[in-house]
Amino acid sequence: MAVDKNTRYSDADLAEFKVLILEKIEKAQHDLELIKSAYMNDHNNGTEDTSPTFKAFDEGSAVMSKESNSQLAIRQEKFIRDLKNALIRIENKTYGVCRTLGKLINKDRLKLVPHATLSIEAKNMQK
Repeated sequence: MAVDKNTRYSDADLAEFKVLILEKIEKAQHDLELIKSAYMNDHNNGTEDTSPTFKAFDEGSAVMSKESNSQLAIRQEKFIRDLKNALIRIENKTYGVCRTLGKLINKDRLKLVPHATLSIEAKNMQK
């Protein structure tokens, strides 16, 4: 879909959003590394020499912790992918255009949710 000058953000705005998104990607990748590192260390919580009852409880806790860390990692990877897709939209100069209504998404919304592809209006119509 061709986007004319009236329904797209200026190159200056796009450059501003690009900086914001690159910062978010960097932080998200750092957070993902922390999650993965916690996941890798979950197998040993220093309970080898404690009572069998506590050890059984701790193993159950470790399984739940691994599952939640795995879910966190999956969500974080999707967030990073969504942010990278937003960078592509910036390059295409389609960033910030609602994919349903074709109108500009509010700047404040994009600052809070830089990977948004729907305006609040379009999002509310989905409900």
